[in-house]
Amino acid sequence: MAARTGPGLPPVIPEARLVRHRDDDWSGVVEDLATRGTVLIHARLPHWRPPEPEGPELRRLLGRDWTKYLDIAHAQLRDRFAATRLLLKYAAGKSLGAGDPADVELSYGPTGRPYLRGCDQVDVSLSHTDDLLLVGLTTRGLIGVDAERADRQLYAKGMGRHVCTQDEMRLLAEEVGRGRDANQALLRLWTLKEAYSKAIAQGMAFRFTEFGFGPDDRPVQVNRPDGTPGTDQEWGFRTFRLDEYVVSAAVYDAGFGRLRHTDFDNMLDEEAVAAIAEELARQRG
Repeated sequence: MAARTGPGLPPVIPEARLVRHRDDDWSGVVEDLATRGTVLIHARLPHWRPPEPEGPELRRLLGRDWTKYLDIAHAQLRDRFAATRLLLKYAAGKSLGAGDPADVELSYGPTGRPYLRGCDQVDVSLSHTDDLLLVGLTTRGLIGVDAERADRQLYAKGMGRHVCTQDEMRLLAEEVGRGRDANQALLRLWTLKEAYSKAIAQGMAFRFTEFGFGPDDRPVQVNRPDGTPGTDQEWGFRTFRLDEYVVSAAVYDAGFGRLRHTDFDNMLDEEAVAAIAEELARQRG
């Protein structure tokens, strides 16, 4: 199944897969990445909290993240940091055919955005809040994920004027006028903006008042501050509830089609492999 439902349509973002523990059934995760090009995975912190917080096994699995892990003073934040990395490494390892999740090495770009070393055709994103762990992987181009508690009060604290465009503020006012929950609408906008910003590696550097989204009863796309479209169909977005959390995902389809080879030991670009083989043959000849 292709990542798009038809010509000129945005990428498909599947339902998030629940993975309860390391020995759970990963076949759905593997299938989503192989057939749809994108997979979302969620889990709960108690099931992925390291059993030995400073033991040798965790150090082996975290690899280069071990020092960062030890530098986190707050115990719960440290647990979340380790748990999301373990979830990502197991998910990537299962999907890419790595025998040991410790072989999946996580690194960070200049803005702190994570990526898989040696697997640049697979993009990743992480999010965690309270005991929810969220991981996204795609072979299509770029991905960003974000989650917030559904009861987090943003609208009542006046956050809207700091994170919304003028058009979005108008839409929120309309929600209030219809007797609807403006806070849920604002949470949707907030998580969408976080997910999109993560995907483009901008974080808070791209002010949330400089781009927006329309209401949830229309196809979702990035809008300019005045509400006019700012992106084409190469972007796909999705917002949904996971129990007491609001979750959003953003996926950019670079247009290269479905990645045929996702094995951990076979991630080189086909053209690069052909060029190397040609040069070796020339040298031998």
